[in-house]
Amino acid sequence: MLFAIALVLIANPIIWKVRKDRYFDSDEFQALRDDIKSVVAEHNEVVNYVSEIRGAGSFELGASSTGQYAHLARFENTSAWNNRRDRNVAEYAPHVHNASLQVVRNASADPIKYLMKYFSIKPTQETLADLQRVSESVARLEEAVGNVHVREQAITARINPPKFILQRYADEYWKRVGVHLSPVKVPYQEYKFQYTSAGGNTGQTTSVTLDTPTLEALSATLVERIRWAKSAAGQRALMTTRIRTQIKERDGYACKQCGVSVAAEPHLLLEVDHILPVSKGGLSTPENLQTLCWRCNRSKGAKIVSQASEIPPV
Repeated sequence: MLFAIALVLIANPIIWKVRKDRYFDSDEFQALRDDIKSVVAEHNEVVNYVSEIRGAGSFELGASSTGQYAHLARFENTSAWNNRRDRNVAEYAPHVHNASLQVVRNASADPIKYLMKYFSIKPTQETLADLQRVSESVARLEEAVGNVHVREQAITARINPPKFILQRYADEYWKRVGVHLSPVKVPYQEYKFQYTSAGGNTGQTTSVTLDTPTLEALSATLVERIRWAKSAAGQRALMTTRIRTQIKERDGYACKQCGVSVAAEPHLLLEVDHILPVSKGGLSTPENLQTLCWRCNRSKGAKIVSQASEIPPV
């Protein structure tokens, strides 16, 4: 009997609120919050930085022409109710290519070839430059978002609140701590090859996401097809995960401008920057690349810094 009464009391929302208020008013919570104030402040700055990258970057390449004027027509299924099979409806959008079933299946086996063919991604120098811009935006955002998640995990582990707080009062908890837990993520552009039968009874889709592995595979394919890219400059003009890692290793995982390193700040967000910006003709060659912390890269923008001759090649 006493056990049953205890369970009822524990499940009572008023009891949970009392426990919650007691925890948030405790000296322990106040001390922990003050202790991590600087960590939280930088975390929120990085979250804002992620928003800036999202707003300034571009994450798409090419488009499909199928259905580009579909908005000018009105489709209506006038079949009798027992004859309707339109469970699958064709989607018309710049990033959706409506095709035969064979094309959809072939695209799943050779996505890069079909992405280029049906979304008008031509093997030209202009496309290569555009691809580098998209790759850089995606890579920066991937690293920044990953950094935010690591910081949040570190903050959570450091405070280590009672389990019921995170289960029942997570929003209030993060608000009181001062961490802005926005659902930050990389806005990957997804391209679809879609087959829909005439009656709408069946449908199949192959999707290709423009994440870093896809962009690097696309880069390699373009390099093979563009005559200019077979030159020494062309071969070294594309950013890859390998090149970014090499530059950071070369620079000792430290910012070339302010000198801060991951040794001093374990959660430091480092980025690989073009000394001469791509927009001004700079290439992704080792001598034109440097490691900057996110703060210095944020303030640099597209300004040109005359350090290219000072950085040794990889």
